[in-house]
Parts: sequence; structure tokens; C-alpha cells
Amino acid sequence: MTLQQICYALTIADCGSMNKAAEKLGISQPTLTSAVRELEHELGISIFLRTHKGAVPTAEGGDFLQSVGQIYRQYELVCEKYIDRDMKRKFGVSTQHYSFAVSAFIETVKQFNTLEFEFAIRETETQRIISDVGSLKSEIGVLYISNFNRKPINKLLEENELKFTEMIKCKAYVYLWRGHPLANEESISLEMLEPYPCLSFEQNGKDGYLYAEEILSENIYPRMIKATDRSAMGEMMKTLYGYTLCSGILCEELSGSDYVVVPFREDSANQNSIMEIGYITKKYGTLSDIGERYIEELKKSLFRNAAD
Repeated sequence: MTLQQICYALTIADCGSMNKAAEKLGISQPTLTSAVRELEHELGISIFLRTHKGAVPTAEGGDFLQSVGQIYRQYELVCEKYIDRDMKRKFGVSTQHYSFAVSAFIETVKQFNTLEFEFAIRETETQRIISDVGSLKSEIGVLYISNFNRKPINKLLEENELKFTEMIKCKAYVYLWRGHPLANEESISLEMLEPYPCLSFEQNGKDGYLYAEEILSENIYPRMIKATDRSAMGEMMKTLYGYTLCSGILCEELSGSDYVVVPFREDSANQNSIMEIGYITKKYGTLSDIGERYIEELKKSLFRNAAD
């Protein structure tokens, strides 16, 4: 098995077809097909299922591609650092939908030359954050852990050889539009919120509720609306008087002044909970200079915007 064969297989998976992959690699399709067949013969598995729609990874092929993807990304990082001096270095962050994480990313980018670096920030679902950092697609992931989700999150972190570094602890707050009928309350209980829809970022999978971005996701909310991006969430807060439960960290330079956070009022049936917000990285890796700078900006953004 060679790095070239690994590159070929990963490109096919990325493109979804032999034709497109061959075109992207600048080689003929017969050459690509032959190289992949040799690799499959050596491994004793079929990596791809050839269909009329293209090349689809088999179950065994998917496991293989995930494993070698990490190896190949490490190889690319070494090349970027020591060999391909003219190639742009890459830096990526995957995060839950946190405006403070985006603000820290912007401040980091300002300190580097975008002609020399390729930056990416991915606001995505929790399991994808872990997958992105595990496969080195992103160097850093930003998420939270609580007593409710600690076990499943730690299991995924262990499987992907990742570690979690805590940065701040926060109690639950209710996040809503400034014009909401409850916006001026000193604290808000679940009973007070019953007439209004609870907004939540969608998580894929049958156990998606275990990886919810919102604190107190184990409670029952009769009115629930799912969303995938912050702008849609903001519009529903204004037009439907929706709300979500969060850390209380409100980044006004990005979110504006149209939204407020109000402390969550616990009762005997609905206790408050603690969010441990932090970042995940490879357990045995070291941060790049950009990664270290991002962590510094993340700390600044967190403590600058945290609720009192």
C-alpha cells in the first residue's frame, strides 16, 4: 500500500465517481481503476461498490478510508510544513453554533496572511465536530459537556483519540428576542416558557438528543422546532417568540443587540445544570502556531462575552 494509492482512494470517495476523480488527479481512468484494484487485492477487501451513480464505499471500505484519511492528513501537514513551502497551510475549526467561537476565529484570521493560509470554520452538529477533529479535517473543535451528555461524548472522544480541555463553566440561560414578552424577567422557569416554542439545533442519528447543543435537553418541551443555522434560529425568535437554552455567552459584535439572555429559574422538577465549555484536539498531537493563537482568542472571547 502506497501513499499514492491512498490518495487515489480518498479522491474517489470525495468525488463520488471514477471519472471525476481521474479528472481531478490528472490521470486516465484505466490507470486509476488499476491502482485501486491492486490496493483492493492487497487488502483483501472491496473498497468501492461500482454503481450507475458512481463509486460508493462499502462498509469495509468506509472503515479503511476513515483510518487512512487520518494518516494521509498527517502526511499533508508534514508536507505543508517542511516540503511544500509554496502550498497554503490549512487551519480549520469545527464548532457548535457559538458566536464567540466565530468571533475568535475572525480575530485569529486577522493576524495571519490569507494569501499564505487556507482557513475554514464549520458550524455543525456535535458528532460531526468530533469526526472532523478525529480525522484532522479540523485542528480544533468547540463544544460543551454536561452530566447528561458526558458518557456518550467521552465515548466518542476516546474512539477518536481526542481530549477535551475545559475553558469555562456556565449555568443555563434562556436566550430570546429582546421584544419577547419574557425578555425583562429577572429569571424564567420552564412553566413560564410553555406557551412558546423551544428552538433546537438539529442533530442527526437516533440518539441525537444525547448530543444536543442546548443545555437541559433531557427535559420535555411540548413545542419544539429544529433548525440548522443561527440565522433561521434568530428569525424564529423574532417572529414566533421562540427561545433556546444556552450558556449565557452572548457575542453582541456578531449577534447584535436584538437578543438577550435571562437566567433559567430551576424548581424541584427541573434542576439547573452546568455546561463545561471547552475545545477538543488530538490526544497525542500538538497545536500549530495558528491553533495556539486561536485558543488564546477563544479565551478572550469567552470571558469578554460571558454573562455576569
